[in-house]
Amino acid sequence: MMMLVNCSNCHIPLQLPPGARSIRCAVCQAVTQLADPRAVPPPSPHQYNHPPPAAAPPSPYSHAPPGPPPNAHGRKKAVIVGISYRYSRHELKGCLNDSKCMKYLLINKFQFPEASILMLNEEETDPYRTPTKQNIRMALYWLVQGCQPGDSLLFHYSGHGSRQRNYNGDEVDGYDETLCPLDFETQGMIVDDEINATIVRPLPYGVKLHAIIDACHSGTVLDLPFLCRMSRSGQYVWEDHRPRSGVWKGTNGGEVFSFSGCDDDQTSADTSALSKITSTGAMTFCFIQAIERGHGATYGSILTAMRNAIQQAGGSSGGDFGGGAVSSLISMLLTGGSLSIGGGFSQEPQLTACQPFDVYAKPFSL
Repeated sequence: MMMLVNCSNCHIPLQLPPGARSIRCAVCQAVTQLADPRAVPPPSPHQYNHPPPAAAPPSPYSHAPPGPPPNAHGRKKAVIVGISYRYSRHELKGCLNDSKCMKYLLINKFQFPEASILMLNEEETDPYRTPTKQNIRMALYWLVQGCQPGDSLLFHYSGHGSRQRNYNGDEVDGYDETLCPLDFETQGMIVDDEINATIVRPLPYGVKLHAIIDACHSGTVLDLPFLCRMSRSGQYVWEDHRPRSGVWKGTNGGEVFSFSGCDDDQTSADTSALSKITSTGAMTFCFIQAIERGHGATYGSILTAMRNAIQQAGGSSGGDFGGGAVSSLISMLLTGGSLSIGGGFSQEPQLTACQPFDVYAKPFSL
């Protein structure tokens, strides 16, 4: 079993293989030594004349966002991942647009400081911001690191999702849901169990996390205990997805809500039919549209607006975002946000949470 130790330099949690006495941090390159408890305590460093270690390259993960300390209303942080898998057979056209639109929405509609938004996509020149498996892992650690009551956190992912057979019995449908980083073919996928352990279970009381996952098979990709099963008429029941093993998949007192592009056995569309000239993820498009059209009052109003937009898309044509700062960017990227889709989509956006609640009464806020 892997043991977690904190990096001696940047304090990021590292997985120490069994029997290892040291480990090099992939983020800051510092080597952390693990002392043998049976050994004599090592002498203090000043007894040696070693030259000081070389300065580590700057990393966006090893510190809190710049700026003043959190105020009484909390701090806002976000990780936005958009992966196009360009020049590969898995290429997606809309994910980069999704990430740009989401960043603009957070800054202009929800007052997220730009310096507190960590963007990972293939356009980034910083090697720490390429959406590889290791960088996404470190970004998720950064998102929850040092969180305090009042903080509002957001994780947006637009890219490929998949599923794989689960063998430990903690999935109702028998499958683990996964996210596919840029290097998934060589480094593997990120499994829902790891996502849950990284950003859900440690979340303390007073901290709120929203995830917006625009990917295939993403219904329960945060492994949250409860899924809101909603009918097309808007009626809903909460399904209990707690593992039969009794393992707790909720938080340490915080709140987590996840909007996902489709159910675990469905696929999400990456389509140019939502705009005149460019591709977008259908789920991200409909989420932003719901907010801009004034349907963002409650979790239920957002979910029903997203579902209605996708259900009605097959026969609708035209429509706009309804004005506002966000709309100006959407208009630029999506040439007016026209909703004209031939044939419609089979995907149904989902809502999962760490606790059941009245989706039409609980206010939505980021």
